[in-house]
Amino acid sequence: MPGPTQLFFPLIRNCELSRIYGTACYCHHKHLCCSSPYIPQSRLRYTPHPAYATFCRPKENWWQYTQGRRYASTPQKFYLTPPQVNSILKANEYSFKVPEFDGKNVSSILGFDSNQLPANAPIEDRRSAATCLQTRGMLLGVFDGHAGCACSQAVSERLFYYIAVSLLPHETLLEIENAVESGRALLPILQWHKHPNDYFSKEASKLYFNSLRTYWQELIDLNTGESSDIDVKEALINAFKRLDNDISLEAQVGDPNSFLNYLVLRVAFSGATACVAHVDGVDLHVANTGDSRAMLGVQEEDGSWSAVTLSNDHNAQNERELERLKLEHPKNEAKSVVKQDRLLGLLMPFRAFGDVKFKWSIDLQKRVIESGPDQLNDNEYTKFIPPNYHTPPYLTAEPEVTYHRLRPQDKFLVLATDGLWETMHRQDVVRIVGEYLTGMHHQQPIAVGGYKVTLGQMHGLLTERRAKMSSVFEDQNAATHLIRHAVGNNEFGAVDHERLSKMLSLPEELARMYRDDITIIVVQFNSHVVGAYQNQE
Repeated sequence: MPGPTQLFFPLIRNCELSRIYGTACYCHHKHLCCSSPYIPQSRLRYTPHPAYATFCRPKENWWQYTQGRRYASTPQKFYLTPPQVNSILKANEYSFKVPEFDGKNVSSILGFDSNQLPANAPIEDRRSAATCLQTRGMLLGVFDGHAGCACSQAVSERLFYYIAVSLLPHETLLEIENAVESGRALLPILQWHKHPNDYFSKEASKLYFNSLRTYWQELIDLNTGESSDIDVKEALINAFKRLDNDISLEAQVGDPNSFLNYLVLRVAFSGATACVAHVDGVDLHVANTGDSRAMLGVQEEDGSWSAVTLSNDHNAQNERELERLKLEHPKNEAKSVVKQDRLLGLLMPFRAFGDVKFKWSIDLQKRVIESGPDQLNDNEYTKFIPPNYHTPPYLTAEPEVTYHRLRPQDKFLVLATDGLWETMHRQDVVRIVGEYLTGMHHQQPIAVGGYKVTLGQMHGLLTERRAKMSSVFEDQNAATHLIRHAVGNNEFGAVDHERLSKMLSLPEELARMYRDDITIIVVQFNSHVVGAYQNQE
């Protein structure tokens, strides 16, 4: 397989990415999203303050290095072959088919496909899926980290346990607590559905368990067992807020183990957004914190597809979020709380886990940093105070919860981090997944988007259309199929292998300039079961 350098230089020779040479850069602190005049600011989740940030700069020997190469008079192309492209796209794919009958109830979910495509190194996105064993329902979520992957990793491991515990009836919580007290085996709470490469931090498992146990002990004390009705929306909100509070508290208390001490601090000082779906029969709840999205794919009577958005982005494009932020702080901060469409001019999402730089008081930040390990004290990100930092907290992990009652025409749900939505319109996402799942393509007139096309180009489009039916079956995973389109689509909405090859060939330090990490879960619903629920009422 050609190395990154072999793959990269032909792109420059072909003038496809000729502007890249001036933007090749390096950074001494990979955990920071670098601020550079060459990189679009919209690509960065977190922009360090100029006074403290480590800036990227062009490598000094870049021009000399490119000039030192000798090229043949006839340009040669070193593109990835289709098998190589497939190997990259399918490396992180995972599929799970729900048993038709699990002994308790017939599931409204047929199964799900998930996949990830990194842009950052290491990838900062995470994904989780699990079946709730002591209650009905399934949990699925995507998590988008920034300033490192520590927070998204911790949230992906822990949040579902907090949600499951929040949904458990009082008697089950008592049974679990009594088992811990007497040293008996615990009732299993979740059945995880994980890709073999999905990491769980065994070193922190005891710490995480102790925090979770404290939470369910408080739930036992608060709930006397008089009412068995559990509000799912309230449970989701409480779980999100409690986990974020525990992340903050663990960092303040620290740990005698130096490794764990540094870990809890890294988790707290980095950040993560989360978009989680809980599906129980025909009841679908989506809890969203940040700017990942949940999109419902609906098949109309004529067979066409429409998209129903089940989450709202918590960023500067959401006027309600802007208003909420301004109301939570004094009027004299109205112009500084959001600057350049970012929280305090730095953070793109307005809700997130972790990110204690936007939640703790200045005195608390200084105390924790000064008493923390040297690695933390030497970190430029942790030392600086955000500008105009007067009335914290400026950030919350409280989710916005949306409820939807499933209908037979609701065929699937797409959960994805913003790396997908930056590259594709929601309607295109739903259409591509819908056509993939049904294996049907509506032969609508070819739209050329105002371009002047020659007869040869039109012939090429028709050839692509003819091959489109078979290309659906190239992927055995709906999330992989969607990533293929997100990265490789041309101006006509068809996958261009040459473009896809180029995008997947970019070296790590350049990939982030063109796209973000992409993480997708596609949940397919059982229309027959959903219809049966409706008929029972």
